[in-house]
Amino acid sequence: MALLHRAEIRPTKLALLAAWLPGRRWYSGPADGEPVRVAAYRFDDPAGEVGIETMLVRVDAGPVHQVPLTYRGAPLADADEWLIGTTHHSVLGPRWVYDACGDPVYAAALAAAILTGTGQAQEYFETDGVRETREPSMTVTTVTAAEPPVATGTGGAAVVGGVRQVGDGDPTRIGTDTVDLLVARRLPGAGLPGDGAVATLAGSWPGQPALLPLAHVLPR
Repeated sequence: MALLHRAEIRPTKLALLAAWLPGRRWYSGPADGEPVRVAAYRFDDPAGEVGIETMLVRVDAGPVHQVPLTYRGAPLADADEWLIGTTHHSVLGPRWVYDACGDPVYAAALAAAILTGTGQAQEYFETDGVRETREPSMTVTTVTAAEPPVATGTGGAAVVGGVRQVGDGDPTRIGTDTVDLLVARRLPGAGLPGDGAVATLAGSWPGQPALLPLAHVLPR
């Protein structure tokens, strides 16, 4: 479950993306446009240390872009190339915001969500000890084409080992010790399971009732 805070964030996540997106090779849209949030979904970090959120954003009349983000309370070692920027969270303090495709915690969470069928994290606020669930802005589900190619660890988490290499295209390819993860950047992306994909994470949201593929798992 993902605990959210009623907090002020400066600069906002969308402000960071406005400066960062135009420099991505897979971005399609004006360089001076303002991203608008279309929908989002989250994964759990079993250790409870890293926030993992995937935002779907659109700039003007351009396509929907999928941007996985991780939020950390300290810099991630050897990951400067994946740093989008820093913010100040009025509850949690300074936060380092990364393109999650370069973050091993995201790779493990994405693989676990797809291969174990856990999907997205339930989001909630807690006020004076009372838990208030937030309705998701989109729905994600797993489409399986074959038996998972990797073992599962404690709590059913997929065992992917380390991240070997990241190809920052569309889709972005995250190579781990056991599987490759393909993350669509512009939606719609590649089709549902095929071309060797073992399982696919697909999603729908208001205005997009048909499932679209968001990410694939391929065996190494």
